[in-house]
Amino acid sequence: MPEQRTYVLDPTGSDRHAEDRALRARGPATRVDVLGVTAWSVSDPRLLKRLLTSPQVSKDGRAHWPDYAETVATWPLALWIGVNNMFTAYGADHRRLRRMVAPAFAARRVRELRPAVEGIVADLLDGLSARPAGEVVDLREELAYPLPIAVIGRLLGVPEDQREGFRALVDGVFATTLTAEEAAANTAALWEALERLIAAKRAAPGDDTISLLIAARDEEGDGGGFTGDELLGTLVLMISAGYETTVNVIDQAVTALLSDPGQLGLVRSGRAGWEDVVEETLRCEPAVKHLPLRFALADIPLPDGQVIARGEAILASYGTAGGHPDWHGPTAGRFDVTRPDKEHLAFGYGVHFCLGAPLARLELVTVLRDLFTRFPDLELAVPAEELVPLPSLISNGHRSLPVRLRRAAGSGAGAVAQADAEEHHGQ
Repeated sequence: MPEQRTYVLDPTGSDRHAEDRALRARGPATRVDVLGVTAWSVSDPRLLKRLLTSPQVSKDGRAHWPDYAETVATWPLALWIGVNNMFTAYGADHRRLRRMVAPAFAARRVRELRPAVEGIVADLLDGLSARPAGEVVDLREELAYPLPIAVIGRLLGVPEDQREGFRALVDGVFATTLTAEEAAANTAALWEALERLIAAKRAAPGDDTISLLIAARDEEGDGGGFTGDELLGTLVLMISAGYETTVNVIDQAVTALLSDPGQLGLVRSGRAGWEDVVEETLRCEPAVKHLPLRFALADIPLPDGQVIARGEAILASYGTAGGHPDWHGPTAGRFDVTRPDKEHLAFGYGVHFCLGAPLARLELVTVLRDLFTRFPDLELAVPAEELVPLPSLISNGHRSLPVRLRRAAGSGAGAVAQADAEEHHGQ
């Protein structure tokens, strides 16, 4: 098979769906340029699931990527391969780190958080209810952002006055239009903020996950607990994954429902549930489009005759796979809450499946259900095609989500009803 030219991924994420179509047209996997790094974008879901569970594929760039040292020094996404946590670990190290983090997201812990999640959602919606009818509100800023920040902050023990600062730094981690220097400065500021937080928790431990992780580090030391770098890296993972991805799914779910009132009607009529909305959003518009990086430990033959050579990088293109017609048929690109099979890879697959998935699902179902109950007239303030994507080839959301929570007096169905009432009264 003749070798194709490397496809350059758009760092601004300006047209995700066109990019998905182009990648799928190039076969189950194709070479792509990721901000100057060449990797194999895998978009065929069957192949992707096979690679995500293969012992011949690693996430440890230090050990299994010949280009690691050269790349990590200059690549704007260096943190994604240089951070030391279970996200970048392989084999026994991955099992050890995951085992220590897992209790924070155990089923019992998530059940215990339900009242807190419901309370946070209620407080945020109370604040939105105080806004004047007809006013345009950025729902991403006013609801999608503060909910997961509050939840993950409560779970981990991040003080309220520090949460906004971490939000800005995490935004920088997911941005893919920063220069290498800007990205390095953002990473340095993130490490500094985390080190201050760890020092404060070590001096005054609380009943929170960060304090427990620090205790595991201090008590076990090098005998099976976290190293210092692993503790920092684990906090980066928990804070960033705990909020950025949930923000995007709230954003995309609201956009999808308001863009197609028929879909919202199916939910309101009981023909679909809010869980269906969440899963179809995760399939159709996952929070993460492409996730860097994995590495081949051996030559891996592909179905079309190509070969991912040992040491080459692999990019999991979750968004492209979720809408693949070979998986979900000719309507794969359509948002359909009644779709019988909503299987997706939005939380990963195999040993790296997201530990926080149950908590994310709890937040998403709660906020969507309560939002549309509280504001039945919710509508987009601009056409959906005018929403501007985030400047990222990783993160799948919008810069803002302008909506009207309620129609202003004198407009829409409410105005018609009022006019009818006045006419009747006059008679």
